[in-house]
Amino acid sequence: MPTQLSIITPVFNGIRFIESCIRNVIDQRCDVAEHVIIDGGSTDGTVELIQRYAGEHAHIRWISEADRGQSHAMSKGIARAAGSILGFLYVDDYYEPGVLAGVVERFKALPEPTLLVGNCNVWDDDAKLITVNKPAQIGLLNLLRGKLDVAFPVNPSAYFYHKSLHDLLGPFDLRERFGMDVHFIFRAVQSARVTYVDKTWGNYRYLRETKSFEDVESGRHALRIRLITEHYRRQQRDYVKAWLRVSKLWARLFG
Repeated sequence: MPTQLSIITPVFNGIRFIESCIRNVIDQRCDVAEHVIIDGGSTDGTVELIQRYAGEHAHIRWISEADRGQSHAMSKGIARAAGSILGFLYVDDYYEPGVLAGVVERFKALPEPTLLVGNCNVWDDDAKLITVNKPAQIGLLNLLRGKLDVAFPVNPSAYFYHKSLHDLLGPFDLRERFGMDVHFIFRAVQSARVTYVDKTWGNYRYLRETKSFEDVESGRHALRIRLITEHYRRQQRDYVKAWLRVSKLWARLFG
């Protein structure tokens, strides 16, 4: 069967989770999905494990070579993807059972390009559920207002989109090491049809000693979000800027 969905996993020295990541995609049993693994030249046994699984499963395609960081690896994955639908699965995250086949079925009725968004569980190091991210109000105006708790999908394991969206947006900015997902969402909601589904698709491990955890705990993440949001506010037409000022005033007066 032709490939319709490409799941892209960038990884570097990810031996702790790479096997569970690979198994998670295998266990989806989605015949029209491929798993594109972009390794950055791991030295901890990750490459050998990928190679073993790729020898046993034809849907796994992979490369291992030095790159310029996660954005570069993600862009290389997009270039190699055979599917018309893309999803990103970071090495320490995972899908709920049966998600991929259901996503492919939903895309049959969606116009191109579409960004399809579901919910995401957020787990801590002790496998305790921190929260369920439900971006039910995803849209440009809510993102610009900073309503990220209800408008921003916290992890790409819970969203999928047409590959053709990158024809409009271009590749990821190779200079970005942390904010690539945030920039992508701000840009995608302005160019794609956005469809939200109130179902939990992804699982995000918010783990200590990861760059994401350290970024959040240091406060750099919050600052970066504010700067990115302000960047896209400045790009808007005057009537949108005026609406945002009124909205801000209304919230201040009436909570």
